[in-house]
Amino acid sequence: MSPIAARLERLPFSRFHFKLLIMGGLGFMFEAIDAAIIAFILPVVRTKWHLTSFETGLLGSSTYVGFLVGALFAGLLGDRFGRRVVMMWALTFFCVLTFVNAFVNDWHTFALLRAIAGIGMGAEGAIIAPFLVEFVSNRYRGAFTGALAGFFSFGFVAAALIGYFVIPLNPEGWRIALVIVSLPVIVLLWWRRSLHESPRWLETRGRHEEAAAVVTDIERQIERSGVTLPPVVPVAGDATLHEYSGSFFGNLKLLWKPPLAKTTLMTWCLWLSVTFCSYAFFVWIPGLLVQHGMTITKSFSVSIAIYLAQIPGYYSSAYFCEKLGRKTTIVTYMGLACASGIWLAFAGSDLTIVLASIAMSFSMNGVNAGEYAYTPEVFPTHLRATGMGTASAFGRIGAICSPMLVGYVYPIWGFAGVFGMTTVILLVGALAVLILGVSTSGKTLEQITADEYSLADDLPGASLKTAK
Repeated sequence: MSPIAARLERLPFSRFHFKLLIMGGLGFMFEAIDAAIIAFILPVVRTKWHLTSFETGLLGSSTYVGFLVGALFAGLLGDRFGRRVVMMWALTFFCVLTFVNAFVNDWHTFALLRAIAGIGMGAEGAIIAPFLVEFVSNRYRGAFTGALAGFFSFGFVAAALIGYFVIPLNPEGWRIALVIVSLPVIVLLWWRRSLHESPRWLETRGRHEEAAAVVTDIERQIERSGVTLPPVVPVAGDATLHEYSGSFFGNLKLLWKPPLAKTTLMTWCLWLSVTFCSYAFFVWIPGLLVQHGMTITKSFSVSIAIYLAQIPGYYSSAYFCEKLGRKTTIVTYMGLACASGIWLAFAGSDLTIVLASIAMSFSMNGVNAGEYAYTPEVFPTHLRATGMGTASAFGRIGAICSPMLVGYVYPIWGFAGVFGMTTVILLVGALAVLILGVSTSGKTLEQITADEYSLADDLPGASLKTAK
């Protein structure tokens, strides 16, 4: 069993963990701002550059091409070289490219730079949860990760406020918006210099002294606040996975070997369905409201109310992740999202569309909080970043396809076609979690690995640690 895990599991929630929550959460917030601001830029540049519906959808999808590449390689690099270094460089990359994108003059260059900047933000978003969850006790891990993902909601609200107050100011307001999105990232980068590398990851690399030094520093920070730490209690779990050193792409192959293959399939289905439907909805809803007859200004103001509904969606889900468990919470909120999608499909009046959109926003982001809490838990430490990154990357296929599909489907079948499609895809994701999902509530990360993948040293655990 791991002495590092035992020392981390005894730690109460403290100022140290709160700082982690804010540092990681702000990264999610900037990802959400970047993802959402395009919804408010699209109606403006569509007119400015005389774009067709398909070209507009292609422009909306460009960021998510970068997100896919960034998320995939963030996981592989994070398990190979460490979580912290990937997170720092990813955020730097995004900041620079987004700033440059504010000064382009044609949609082709704009789409290209959005895709390249998306590599940085995709990597950032994929590495945060598997990195920070490794510092947290199982007693509050689900709520912590759900609350961490809740910062997405603040990003969407901030994007809606920028879209409402900044973009309509003048024809170049969209450029100002991109500058506003990029510059505050510098402050977060400076603050993150003090972050430790994950001690659990260090231990899997055989760097035991460094791992112990990190935990000792954390313990000292907590004790300086007047907290007396309880004695170290041995943590049940599999120690056979320590000192693992797989090859760069060997980790990717391991995800599709039994017994992990079932979990990998489940997470990929979950992320594809949720990401497809989230971006089909949030990227297009301001534009769909305009095409339904609202002015741009009114659609942007309504979007603020829709995005505000994300906040209770995320944080109610974070609460239920601990009370009901991750699987139950995810499936419940996906059911609510399906009901909201059906409501939107048959909505006729502006008021009905707005109310159904608020319900969709609440429930979809409840699902998002659940998946961010659940996904890092179901993979062993030496594959955690790869598992999270590949699931996120596969989900980005949905983000790439959905804006273009909505641009194609809406002129033909309207709201009914768009939201009927999202309802079916959400249902598939919910069934994947119900049938293939594993139980994680109330278990340490090591216990989950032992229970699901290491029942005996010469069976699953061995198969997970032999590929090089």
